[in-house]
Amino acid sequence: MLEKMEEINPDRLIEEFEAMTKDAENVQRETLKKILEENGSAEYLQNLGLDGRTDPASFKACVPIVTHKDLEIHIERIVNGDSSSILTGKPVTTISLSSGTTQGKPKYVPFNDELMDTTLQIYRTSFAFRNREFPLGSGKALQFIYGSKHGKTKGGLAAGTATTNVYRNARFKNAMKALQSQCCSPDEVIFGPDFYQSLYCHLLCGLIFHHEIQVVFSTFAHSIVLAFRTFEEVWEELCSDIRDGELSSRITAPSLRTAMSKLLKPNAELADLIYKRCSGLSNWYGLIPELFPNVKYVYGIMTGSMEPYLKKLRHYAGELPLLSADYGSSEGWIGANINPRLPPESATFAVLPNIGYFEFIPLRGNVESNMEPEPLGLTEVEVGEEYEIILTNVGGLYRYRLGDVVKVMGFHNSTPELKFVCRRNLLLTINIDKNTEKDLQLAVEEAGKVLAEEKLEVIDFSSLVDMSTDPGHYVIFLEISGEASEEVLKECCNRLDRSFADAGYVSSRKVKAIGPLELRVVWGGTFQTILDHYLSLGSAVSQFKTPRCVGPSNNKVLQILCENVGKTYFSSAF
Repeated sequence: MLEKMEEINPDRLIEEFEAMTKDAENVQRETLKKILEENGSAEYLQNLGLDGRTDPASFKACVPIVTHKDLEIHIERIVNGDSSSILTGKPVTTISLSSGTTQGKPKYVPFNDELMDTTLQIYRTSFAFRNREFPLGSGKALQFIYGSKHGKTKGGLAAGTATTNVYRNARFKNAMKALQSQCCSPDEVIFGPDFYQSLYCHLLCGLIFHHEIQVVFSTFAHSIVLAFRTFEEVWEELCSDIRDGELSSRITAPSLRTAMSKLLKPNAELADLIYKRCSGLSNWYGLIPELFPNVKYVYGIMTGSMEPYLKKLRHYAGELPLLSADYGSSEGWIGANINPRLPPESATFAVLPNIGYFEFIPLRGNVESNMEPEPLGLTEVEVGEEYEIILTNVGGLYRYRLGDVVKVMGFHNSTPELKFVCRRNLLLTINIDKNTEKDLQLAVEEAGKVLAEEKLEVIDFSSLVDMSTDPGHYVIFLEISGEASEEVLKECCNRLDRSFADAGYVSSRKVKAIGPLELRVVWGGTFQTILDHYLSLGSAVSQFKTPRCVGPSNNKVLQILCENVGKTYFSSAF
């Protein structure tokens, strides 16, 4: 039976959002009630003594705040095939895998139809606001999206990355058509057996439909930058394919060759046009609008660990707007970008009060204290303050520590608009120093300014706390776009050390309680090898985030980094 074509009414969606956010406190109460009623039979909730109560006070009194580690024993049973009501009222049939780039191994998280509903609601809401500012006509989207292998758990449940579970859902494609964002590539390319072959075919599909492309998208900014870095290397081969109507021999997967043969016809005129446009570019600046003249914007998650890729993405995008996609995680969604004109560095996300129940642990004054403050409700947070998010959702997570730190930038009606600050657990710390992913990113940006003077750039970076020396010290791994002089790299190293402004770090460095920062410059392609490692584990590029701090649990990544060190420098900044 054919699925009914979905229709989107952006004005009605905005009206619904406005009504809901004006009454966020009541909507939160009703959302919690609905979650607890639907899952009241779950063993996890039964054992906590809620006895059918669904009010926030009883919920907070009975249900503890948990991390993923606390739930592993329950999730393990689900993964192994126990179909009883463990975390949810209805049995879980699908498992999502997180990217695994933070802890070194993927986490298992339940996925169900109700989570798919919240995913589509977020997509529709942000599209309504986006389309008001940047209206789309009928056309296609060049989407660098990839489905990882959809495997089975020990107990026979479908298992894939969170993005794969979304992309494979029949409702996803229908929704994309309704959102005027239909992918120009066939499914065989999205779910191809080899990432590099799929990427090549995505680029080829984009060129074939170059006049129809209105949006360039990937889940993360990293994937878009990677796609156009690859284009720089293969563009002449792509032109040759289009000119001759024959697919490159680098594509060996039969499913891809069959699918592309239906699209690829000899077109010397198009090949000449692409060749001329690429030849006329200066250092590939403005490549995206040059290839796709009708594109309206570039879209993807560009906040947090994706910010370091914005400079290169802007280079490719030229004058095109960069729009940051919505805020969520493998565990569930939080908020939609309803201010799409804000640059990604300033992007905020309005929490949708009906997609989960949200609590916020205040972080001010909480760093030194052993006593954690009581979490606040969605409408109780204050502008300018930072919080850690606690999530209760429709997928069996109750008072779950997401591990994200957010800052409240304002309110839309009575729902907060959040800015992602950093992952709370990613700290470089040896003594009394506390540096987050954001602090690391800012330090690398400062080092990048030294390289920019030599017309070089940072390709990617990671870090390590090395306690094998006495005292311990920070190690920063940088991959650079070319050869830098000894003098420049020494200054990079000193600039990195001086750029960690945390008072605990500076004072510890001055009294030699922390040793000189070490810069290790790695060979070109090192971070590509790290990506390949994650792909070999079944991860999807759509979810890949470079690990910014490698610890003992990430020993394979650490091994790759250490085996590819070309030069080493120690700071003389203190």
